[in-house]
Amino acid sequence: MVTFISHSPKETEFLGFLWGSEVLHGSVIGLSGDLGAGKTVLAAGLARGLGVAGRIQSPTFALVNEYRDGRLPFFHLDLYRLTSRDDIITAGLEPYLFKPPGVAVVEWIDRWLKDGPWPPAPGVKLRRVEIKTAGEMDREIFYEDFGG
Repeated sequence: MVTFISHSPKETEFLGFLWGSEVLHGSVIGLSGDLGAGKTVLAAGLARGLGVAGRIQSPTFALVNEYRDGRLPFFHLDLYRLTSRDDIITAGLEPYLFKPPGVAVVEWIDRWLKDGPWPPAPGVKLRRVEIKTAGEMDREIFYEDFGG
């Protein structure tokens, strides 16, 4: 597991930008952390790294926002309002979690994981990320890669 210490939202966004500039088709990046920890900031950086030009907003009420103007299609999901794996499947979000047709960034991934293990499709790379508040502006970002 890798740890990155961010001292500002700009640093968190830049880490996302670096990840977005190298992420591969079919990747899933699952984010967890408290409200206000920086999940959407990191997702916005990823979108910028992919070359997405538009404004990146949290998809809390839409559940998924799709952006297709970058190097790869970018799917930004937010599972906050869903309470179980069944809710996520019923909402039609399961394909983004197993084999996205581009890159999927999933906020509140713990809503999916709490009901058991998550076996993505063969060849799908999963980056599991946890963001912890370490001060007013400081964040500890832990991440680990699986599959691929």
